[in-house]
Amino acid sequence: MFSLLFELMGFGCGSGPLTARYIPPVGGFLYFLRPGTTKASLWPHLPIIGGITRSLLDIALYASTIGCSVLYVVSAAPSQTLLIMLAVLVPACGLVDKTLFLAARAEHYWTTIVVFALATDWWAAACWIQLALWFWAGISKLNRHFPAVVCVMTSNSPMVRRASAKRALYRSYPNDLRPSTRAKRLAAFGIGLELSVPLAFLLLPAPWNVSCGLTLMWALHLHITSSIPVGVPLEWNVMVVYGAMVLFGREGGTALYAIEPVTAGFLIFMLLLVPLAGNLFPSKVSFLPSMRYYAGNWACSVWLFKDDSHQRLEALKKWSPWVYSQLSGFYDHPTCIALVGKVIAFRLMHLHGRAVAKLIPRTVDEFPRYTWLDGEIVAGMALGWNFGDGHLHDERLLNAIQSQCGFEPGELRCIFVESQPLGKPTLHWRIHDAATGPIDTGLVSVETLVDLTPWGTATKDFET
Repeated sequence: MFSLLFELMGFGCGSGPLTARYIPPVGGFLYFLRPGTTKASLWPHLPIIGGITRSLLDIALYASTIGCSVLYVVSAAPSQTLLIMLAVLVPACGLVDKTLFLAARAEHYWTTIVVFALATDWWAAACWIQLALWFWAGISKLNRHFPAVVCVMTSNSPMVRRASAKRALYRSYPNDLRPSTRAKRLAAFGIGLELSVPLAFLLLPAPWNVSCGLTLMWALHLHITSSIPVGVPLEWNVMVVYGAMVLFGREGGTALYAIEPVTAGFLIFMLLLVPLAGNLFPSKVSFLPSMRYYAGNWACSVWLFKDDSHQRLEALKKWSPWVYSQLSGFYDHPTCIALVGKVIAFRLMHLHGRAVAKLIPRTVDEFPRYTWLDGEIVAGMALGWNFGDGHLHDERLLNAIQSQCGFEPGELRCIFVESQPLGKPTLHWRIHDAATGPIDTGLVSVETLVDLTPWGTATKDFET
């Protein structure tokens, strides 16, 4: 409950420099309690619950959710009524603004709250939620994207001190920054470790299942936390470790199949059907409910602002100013460009970023006149929250911003790249102009991207 409150207030995933928030360092409640700020409605054309800006209904639902969460956390004996209210309020917030549902990390915090509300003996059900997190996170990494993630994460790790060890992750540093054989082996080991945690709990006989499962769990999350991976909420890893110790360590003998029918049906939907649909049809389901955490297979976008056209964003009601305006209070202009450039470099190091780089010539003719801004930064500035979900800064956000800012043709161009569906070999990309709409669309083979270097000369032509 504390974690849900922490995230909904904006202090977790959507805060700080990694989400381009310097002044102020949080978005969250500053946006969610302010009428007129931009929202991501599921059905923007519907009356009452639709629209593109937050209404008093949006604010009332959000404030009620925060109020119930605070009451639960501070109460010595929380009532069942608060649980039921939260089980209803969180998805209600999501109906009017999907940003709130995602910000609450509802795929497991809200799912656990519902289990608390439904089940008299909720322990086994909560164990299944924890097992699903590890299982789907491991499954989602069975792709060609993850070795590039390992390169970036391990290079960034303060535990890897030797420069030679960092260079060994790449084929030929600094000229060829594709993953080396060593990086691919490390990726395979990491996937095996993540999948081994739930399998150990489920398949090994007691008490070995608990001791082995917890040992593997500690190895996994200590490695993740010590690597300080870019964009990862480390407090989430603390929460998962704590949850595992409580659920499996304290009550290791709990029968995992002692679940009431209604609760079982709910868990099948949330822990099996939703993640499966999200992996098979990623354009339809956010990567968070899909439990595709840090797999490298993300939807993304790049927003290209011509000359000073970004000043039109001042028409938005928001708290976070243009990212360069935030940084200018701390650094000179060349340093500001370098810092934002690190976000661009992070994208290019992953496969979808290589697709973006090759699509730039199809998008704009006079590239030096455009400012490249990652969609994550735009979503954080406009919506008040961002955490790796490319669906929060796709065509729907572009349309909402255009209706408020009125960009002229050519002033704002966007490239959108969707995740790779499980079992399919391609990524779907789209190019849009804010004023005139779709420009181009197509598919790119993941195998083609694997053979491209992050920047510089490609080893093959870019084929679509």
